Amino acid sequence: MTARTNPAAAAPQLMQQLIEYGETLRTGGLEPSLVRLIALRASQINGSAAGLHRYLAEARRDGADNDQLDLLVAWRDCDALYTAREQAALAWTEALTRLSDTGAPDDAYAAVQAHFSDEEQVRLTLVISIINTFNRLAVGHRLRPAVQPRAQAA
Repeated sequence: MTARTNPAAAAPQLMQQLIEYGETLRTGGLEPSLVRLIALRASQINGSAAGLHRYLAEARRDGADNDQLDLLVAWRDCDALYTAREQAALAWTEALTRLSDTGAPDDAYAAVQAHFSDEEQVRLTLVISIINTFNRLAVGHRLRPAVQPRAQAA
């Protein structure tokens, strides 16, 4: 793998501003458990190992439901595990994360409208956007989670 620029080292002030903006969105109105699900689902779609590692660690630390975490990739097939509000947020997350494929369909937006106030709809969209921004930085710059390598079997 070719080394790529470390965004935090190359542009620390910009990264700090992005982090602060992200924290403002994450802590200002939506349930933390919902924000975690959004972050995990977007990270799954984007293939962001750094995002998955971070958001799974946070979820486990905060006592998230293991079944929800384990089955998130197949949430549509396990709808009993997720509230209607969570399902609407997950569908909107998928629609916006795959925007070029989905075009943000009306049915996904209608579900968001049914479960979120106008302000929450904007906040939800911005949370999804900032998670995607962090994922794109991580994947684009090949940022990897700090994990211990497993011993190879003999």
